[in-house]
Amino acid sequence: MSTDDADDLIFKALSHRIRRRMLDALKAGPATTGALCTTFPELDRCTVMQHLGVLEEAGLVVAERRGRERWNHLDALPVHAIHERWIGPYAAYAVNMLSRLKQEMELSE
Repeated sequence: MSTDDADDLIFKALSHRIRRRMLDALKAGPATTGALCTTFPELDRCTVMQHLGVLEEAGLVVAERRGRERWNHLDALPVHAIHERWIGPYAAYAVNMLSRLKQEMELSE
């Protein structure tokens, strides 16, 4: 799978508010699928599982079987990779542009 394909999966996974809320819930620590169902009472178990499948496919969640339970763990490395590739460089560019604008404004005073 190419880097662009992997990025597409991550952006797709992050595009839905429920999946972002699930990741927020998993920041506190691993949770069983049942616990996530309790956290999202507006969703049925099948829908929770579908969202977890999208997160898993994107590499944002790693599932571990312990007996009859499925424990879901957050993997933040894909988000970090997106930050390094997209957010960091664009933020640096924006700061640079604002700094130049400030300098130009100070010179024109």
